[in-house]
Amino acid sequence: MTGLGGFTDNPFISRSDFLHAAVALIKPLEPYKSAAGARIKIRPSTVAAFDDVAAQLEGFSRPLWAIGAILANDSTSDGLGFDSWLRGLQAGVDPEDPDFWGDVGPFDQRMVEMEAIAFALLAAPTAVTSILTETSKTNLQNWLVQINHHAMPQNNWRWFRILVNLALSKVLGTPQIELKQRTDEDFALLDQFYLGEGWSSDGIWGDERKQADYYSGSFSIQFAQLLYVCFAEDDEERVQKYRTQAQEFSTTFWRYFDVNGAAIPYGRSMTYRFAFAAFWAAAALANVQLPAPMNTPGVIKGMLLRHVRWWAKQPDIFNSDGTINVGFTYPNMHLSEDYNSSQSVYWCLKSFVVLYLPEDHEFWTCQEEPHPLSTEHLERPLKVQAQPLDLIQVNWAARHILCNAPEHHFLLSSGQMTTKSFKAREAKYGKLAYSSAFAFSVPTGLELHQLAPDSTLSITLDDGDTWKVRWRPFNVRTEFVTLDLGYRVQAKVPSLVSVWKPFTHLALEIETALIPAMEHFPGWHVRVHTIRGIESLSKMPGCTGAQLVDASFAISAFTSAGRHLPETRRSPLEEDYDACCTENSSILIKSRAGTSGIVDLTHDSSDLNGDAGGDEMTTTSSEPFVIKADPNTNLVSQRTFIPALRTHLRAVSDESTQANIGVEVFTNPPSRSNVEQSTEITSKPQ
Repeated sequence: MTGLGGFTDNPFISRSDFLHAAVALIKPLEPYKSAAGARIKIRPSTVAAFDDVAAQLEGFSRPLWAIGAILANDSTSDGLGFDSWLRGLQAGVDPEDPDFWGDVGPFDQRMVEMEAIAFALLAAPTAVTSILTETSKTNLQNWLVQINHHAMPQNNWRWFRILVNLALSKVLGTPQIELKQRTDEDFALLDQFYLGEGWSSDGIWGDERKQADYYSGSFSIQFAQLLYVCFAEDDEERVQKYRTQAQEFSTTFWRYFDVNGAAIPYGRSMTYRFAFAAFWAAAALANVQLPAPMNTPGVIKGMLLRHVRWWAKQPDIFNSDGTINVGFTYPNMHLSEDYNSSQSVYWCLKSFVVLYLPEDHEFWTCQEEPHPLSTEHLERPLKVQAQPLDLIQVNWAARHILCNAPEHHFLLSSGQMTTKSFKAREAKYGKLAYSSAFAFSVPTGLELHQLAPDSTLSITLDDGDTWKVRWRPFNVRTEFVTLDLGYRVQAKVPSLVSVWKPFTHLALEIETALIPAMEHFPGWHVRVHTIRGIESLSKMPGCTGAQLVDASFAISAFTSAGRHLPETRRSPLEEDYDACCTENSSILIKSRAGTSGIVDLTHDSSDLNGDAGGDEMTTTSSEPFVIKADPNTNLVSQRTFIPALRTHLRAVSDESTQANIGVEVFTNPPSRSNVEQSTEITSKPQ
């Protein structure tokens, strides 16, 4: 048997379906509970960077996102054993109990886990506190209040302290005056994260970090703001501000979800999986009236339900005992963070806070409505704006261009980075494009095939012994580009432009313009690279030149029959079969996962003149090739091929020189629900 009964076979239509799924997800943890029920350690186990007691606390606290929501409405546990969880809470905060979670220190993971406990207290104060003795309540209060006495990171963690202090004052009776200073400090810092259009960065946007990912929304900041809206009604001014920010945020965030429910993986902590959709659950809790096209409860309901259904179709996210593994669509430690223990994955249950809404709530009784760009709208129109929705939208706050085309749902990215030592940070933030269908790849080693550099630039100065991949872009901006559509017809589209300096000791810089062409050339986007400072290569002892590799999306290396793809010179689109086809200036791969390819626009130009009137700079024609990526590098496909172009750069002068390289990237995933597609390419951008 694969998958998990109650989840992978769940239709996810009603509240009872969600309740059934919550029970199915949480029950497999029972055998791993400690004697008092306060700690959970899944076996076989892996460890995280923090202490193991905190990791076992994760196993207890994270299911409370669902349990706290259920306790708000349901008097029976339906097999969850609520009493055992509440007894575990008593033991965990009791300094005399062997299951005690320990005192809190600076930058402590225990601070993170307090957020779910605070939610349970706020969502079901009577149910949680009624079983606690006065001593237990005092212990809980004393343990939680420690979050105010220690240093915290200047990032999304500050919301954990705000919600803990809210629970302390509203449920456990801590005088608000004792908590106000810390709360005011945290609000002041969080206000500095705000980027506009509803988006906040995960920390102050600056030279140290530029991160606007799922922590900006569902994982933490927007999610926490909406919980504050729900439980802090008396703070009217701030509540109204967060309502407005949620409304603005929703106008771009819905575009990160495809019509089939899949979200675009981007950033860190991808193993939290269906927490991607927690914003929609929290928006329903807070009863925020979102603008079009998210302006009905049925549309919000559809965004959440479709996403969880998509995950229900990924049976390999479960271990054989029913617990959730670390990974994405299959177990994968390469993508994990140093703060991911075996229990961390249950942050996915943030999306289950929607169980806080009772059975008769409008969210559950209304009809689920399709995605705003679903073809179902042709037959069942929604209350959206009169003008058709654009397929392309710039989200400047995140430095993304969102592309919601029928052929492929993806984003173009330039501008995010972090100097924090997150694993695979270059892959999680520095690539040129990210896709809900093809996801992205993370490195397993230093060889090119181990780096698995899909949708990014890679460069080597020593014939492939060492590689640098793109990260820390600067001089980021948007520009409008004119596309020539033929017959004297032109169209202006936005582009995202940035510069990358691969080597600090060389003047070499690569400016890249990302151009979404799919509205006019379905399936295509264009990348134009302007390489400056090539002359600096001639000044480096022993360097004969550089190799620059640009690549398309990684795609499954298997045919529909499950065999490895054959290599051929015939286009697989002509006869509709799975293969890897390499021609003089392009490579196209068609497999069971769809189609991915890349075309060189400059292959006919072998000599480019220096921009300062210097001697001729020579570059060979780009050569297409396939990167046979290491197994288990991609988030959704366990074995992938990556269509790529290699360009050789050689400077024969110390005068200033420049080269221009243009590539077209074509992608077309298999047909998705509610999407009509064609497997034929009738035209491509010129």
